[in-house]
Order: sequence, then structure tokens, then C-alpha cells
Amino acid sequence: MAMIWNPQTETLPRAELEQLQLERLRQLVDRLYDRSPFYRARLEAAGVRSEDLRTLDDLRRLPFTTKAEVRAAYPFGLFTVPQDQVLELHCSSGTTGSPILVGYTRADLDLWGEVMARVMGCAGVGPGDRVHNAYGYGLFTGGLGFHYGALRVGATVLPISSGNTARQVKLMNDLGCTVLCCTPSYALRIAEVMEETGVAPQALRVGIFGAEPWSEGMREEIQRRLGLSAVDIYGLSEVIGPGVACECQEAKSGLHVNEDHFLVEVVDPRTGEPLPDGERGELVFTTLTREATPVVRYRTGDLSSLNHEPCRCGRTLVRMARVTGRVDDMLIIRGVNVFPSDVETVLTRFPELEPQYQIVVDRERALDVLEVRVEAREGFYREEAVRELEQRVAARLREGLGVSARVTVLRPKELPRTEVGKAVRVVDRRSL
Repeated sequence: MAMIWNPQTETLPRAELEQLQLERLRQLVDRLYDRSPFYRARLEAAGVRSEDLRTLDDLRRLPFTTKAEVRAAYPFGLFTVPQDQVLELHCSSGTTGSPILVGYTRADLDLWGEVMARVMGCAGVGPGDRVHNAYGYGLFTGGLGFHYGALRVGATVLPISSGNTARQVKLMNDLGCTVLCCTPSYALRIAEVMEETGVAPQALRVGIFGAEPWSEGMREEIQRRLGLSAVDIYGLSEVIGPGVACECQEAKSGLHVNEDHFLVEVVDPRTGEPLPDGERGELVFTTLTREATPVVRYRTGDLSSLNHEPCRCGRTLVRMARVTGRVDDMLIIRGVNVFPSDVETVLTRFPELEPQYQIVVDRERALDVLEVRVEAREGFYREEAVRELEQRVAARLREGLGVSARVTVLRPKELPRTEVGKAVRVVDRRSL
């Protein structure tokens, strides 16, 4: 059973929560005007000061911040505290340009530990649990974020990071780890290695998985093969790292956003206009309390929707739907929008298939061609039956996506596996 780590805040009446958000938003604007040349210029251009923010609806008067602007400010252009107050630095890989650098003051690290403790509470993790933390440690925020949260709630942490899966499986069982933290694709890899070596999970009870989109079918697959209850987590370095939001064990019906610290909106990706509850759009966050590298209306590129109805777990925090993809991950195939998570949802409905797949987009004779490569399960790959299975999967994809796809069913273990980082689900050859 899950537990509420900070009931005073996580169950705060809506009116009180919104008043707290408004006060913190005004304080943030004052602080940015005083300490951030970047945001002072933006606020002056928008003609907005803290006294102009009379209700939370006035948030839309503030300018957006984009990933390109954050990259352009590298390394220290968005920092709002003296360098001697920054105790920790993290950054993205920077494979497509300058990396995104974020900093943490002592108060920021305390905040990070607090919101990650709430995540652990949502998952039902506490004293007596052993946390197998297979998120990467280092510049990536995943490993240390989970580490801080587990320590805060009094659990024991195995900081194993990623890679060497056979060793991970041995230690996980030898030490009686009850909680698994990693990407969903790596959880599947752990399950595969267990099955290959004839080892069963001994003590696993809970899995906290994130850092990449995953479907309900993928959740069911992981739960069945690892014998645990899986919850979804959401976060990004620009906001805090992991800990922005998490599902609760009771409902698993949306991720509770820690909105006393992270003010969330969903906007139309094209127009930037706010969208009502239930409509899918781009997630936008304002960091109300972060000191070193705050952001205002940061456009994440992640697609979700919001639900302000109270959850049956007792939390009053707004819930965001599972992220279904990113604005820039969306594939446009002959005029049809296709997300990898939509393909995954279809594939996981076939008991003959493993949830190991790759989407290849190419161009033939000036036309876009979509191929879905997916592995058969052990015992289901038979030459005489493959063609019929490919046709059935293609028909279901055409029905679900509205676009035709060439389906190739591969033998088990034929697709490459990754033990570090996120799974490579899409290969777009159109620009090669």
C-alpha cells in the first residue's frame, strides 16, 4: 500500500494550494527581475512585474522559455545565485549542440530529496526496502535523484547504475532488493537475462520506471515477467530531474505533479494557448522554488493532458496523463501523425510478440514508407506462420494508426539491446 510522504502539502485543499502557488510565483518574478539579466529583459519586454500577477490565469502573460534558449545560455547564463552557492551540477549529453547545464544549491538538493521522497511514498517505498537503482549515475540526473529520495525515506540503496545486467540480476537476488528503479526498456532487459539464465526474481515488489515513454501494455508485460507492481515517474533536468510527478499505487491513473514547487500547464504546441483538462498538448513548467536555475513557462516538448479531479489515494495534486511522446518525436507519415507509443500499444496486444520493436522510416519513390520490426516470442517464430502474423499485425496497425506499415517479424533476440541509456525505437532514414 502506498503512503503519503507529506500529507500536509499533498492533500492541501485546492484553494489553499493555488494561493500558495500564486504567492510563490510572485516571489519568483521578483527574484528573477533582480538576479537574472536573461529574465529581466524578457519580463520588461512583456511588461509584467509581480504586482501584475493577480490570479494564476495571469501566468499566460509571462513569456515561454524554450530548450533552444536554455542551450544558448550555456554554461551559466540562466544561473541566479553566486557560483559559490552551487553545490552540484548536472548536464545533458549535448549531442545536438551545447549541453543543458543545471545547478543545485543546498536548498535545491533538499527540494530534490523532498519531491523524490514523495515519489517513493507514491510507490509505497520506505524503511526496510532495498532499492536497486539502475538509473545512470553521473551527469544524468536519474541515478542521484532516486538515490536522494530513497535515503530521505529511510530505504537502503544499491547504487548499481546501468550495464552488466547479469551482475545486476545476481546482486538483486543475493541482496533481496525489493524495489527496482530503471527505464522500462532496461526492466525488460533484466527480465530477459533472468529468463535466459533460469533465475527468478526473489524479492522484487515495486518498480519505478521512467525517462522514456511506455504504454499500458508494456507495464503489464514488465509486471508479469518481474512479478512486481510498476509505477510511472516523470521528470526532466531543466525542472529538477526525476521527481516532478509520479503515479500512486492505489489508482495508477495519472501522475501526481508536485505542483507546490512546479506549476504546470498544457498548451497547444502550435499556438501556445492553454488547453483545458483532458485535452492533450505540450507540458509547460514553471519552477516556483528552485534557486540555482529556475525556469519560467519552460516548454518541455512532452505531450500529456491534465486532470484536476482529486485522486482516490487522497492526494489533491493535479494529475498528468502518461507522456505519450514528444512534439519532436512525432513522425508524419503521408500526412498522418504517428507516435512510437501508439505503435507499442498495438504490438503489446499480440501474445505472439515480444515488446521489443524498432520503427524504420524511409522514402521510396518520393513516398514515405513505414516499417515496424518486432520480435516474436520464444516458441512463436515459425517460418510457415510468420507471413500470416505479419499481415494481422499490419492490419491492426492500419486500423489503429490510420496509416499502412510494412511489418517484419524477427526471431527472438534479433534486435539490438541497450544496457545504458534509453532504447532506440525510431530510425528515420529520410534525412540520411
